[in-house]
Amino acid sequence: MECISVFDMLKIGVGPSSSHTLGPWRAAERWIKELKDSKKFDKVEKISVDLYGSLSLTGKGHATDYAVLLGLLGRDPETIPTETISKEIAHIKATKTLNFNSEKVLAFDAETDISFNRKFLPFHSNGMTFTATINGRNNTSTFYSIGGGFVVKEERSNHKRNFEIKCSFPYPIEKGTELLKFCRDLDKPISEVVLDNEKSIRTEESINYELKRIWDTMLECMYTGCHTEGNLPGGLNVRRRAYDMHQSLKGKTPYENPVEWIYAIRNTEVKFRQILKWVSCFALAVNEVNASLGRVVTAPTNGSAGVIPSVLMYYLVIENHDGDFEDIKRFLLVAGEIGSIFKKGATISAAMGGCQAEIGVSSAMAAGALCELSGGTPEQVLVAAEIAMEHHLGLTCDPIGGLVQIPCIERNAMGAIKAINACELALDTDPNNVKVPLDKVVNTMWETAKDMNTKYKETSEGGLAVGVHFSDC
Repeated sequence: MECISVFDMLKIGVGPSSSHTLGPWRAAERWIKELKDSKKFDKVEKISVDLYGSLSLTGKGHATDYAVLLGLLGRDPETIPTETISKEIAHIKATKTLNFNSEKVLAFDAETDISFNRKFLPFHSNGMTFTATINGRNNTSTFYSIGGGFVVKEERSNHKRNFEIKCSFPYPIEKGTELLKFCRDLDKPISEVVLDNEKSIRTEESINYELKRIWDTMLECMYTGCHTEGNLPGGLNVRRRAYDMHQSLKGKTPYENPVEWIYAIRNTEVKFRQILKWVSCFALAVNEVNASLGRVVTAPTNGSAGVIPSVLMYYLVIENHDGDFEDIKRFLLVAGEIGSIFKKGATISAAMGGCQAEIGVSSAMAAGALCELSGGTPEQVLVAAEIAMEHHLGLTCDPIGGLVQIPCIERNAMGAIKAINACELALDTDPNNVKVPLDKVVNTMWETAKDMNTKYKETSEGGLAVGVHFSDC
């Protein structure tokens, strides 16, 4: 069985989109590796890129062209200083050259050598073809960004089962029923079963290091969003709201960094209505950073990156002031496993399934993870995930102007609130009385995705994207 690591579901990258930004970026990197492995890289005379389908229709708003350029430069989305991105792109456009993998300078006109083709390739709606001219002949390679930063080649027969990592977990899991069986047989919570799987491919020290790095990125992202004011880039002139909300909520406890910030919030008197505002503030903060080409964690996608950190932050600053790294670790392990079940059985790509595949899945991941930390049984954890997804079924992806701003940013706040509510409902639920198990809702989400009109799948050709004109904003 092919399996998905938690670190496939939770990736550090640059916004605004995992499928339209991180995926194409990684595809460019993989193409360079192909050229090097085949001993063709040094012979390349010219390069060009064709973007298809959803990558073309919303690519400008999602900075797909920027991502491709940065990948061709050989920059790493996990480490590139985000403040240098605009300068790098401007240099390429001004000089009409590109330093291919930082090794050889080629003539490159970003306006003509990156083509946006409205045509959809048959394998997947997020297709892209890289072309290298060698000895006067064109050599092409086509990749598909299938959501969450995952990139595959067409020769793989089933796009739902194209995973980055092949391994042999001791407890292979494809469905919720299989996960619960392992929990019962081993008498372990979900987080421990997932941890055992991860330990089969890396040391626990490495797992802890990477999970801490993921959490630190999430926390830094929330902190940055809450302390940055002004309008978002892209032309819609959307005002950042996290800054204003944070100013009205934060109180007077002093702090100088993200860690001190957590303690400052814990020391702030929080009333019931303010709980909702705090959660919304955290979620908005992340996705405002994401919308401005900031660094975020795909959870499971960039467009839904705010749900999981905001719910985890809620647990740490509202529910449990003694929460520590072990709680963070358990939360992320459970969230990653729930996300992998949705990826295996359905999709996490809005271009394939609409926003139910992004916000819906992230809400389910957060709900289940919160449920375990709140004392829920493995059965209740899956009930929480099911409830969260059930109430996102059919949610369309219709970004105005192809930008991950309206309605995407607010949807993260709504997904976070739904996750908390789903957890509370699950904790008061006897799993024996549940009529809709998680596996059924996963399958239903996939069937809904297949039935959904293409214009509601990240094309900006339906819903709010046409109901509200870009010029009206």
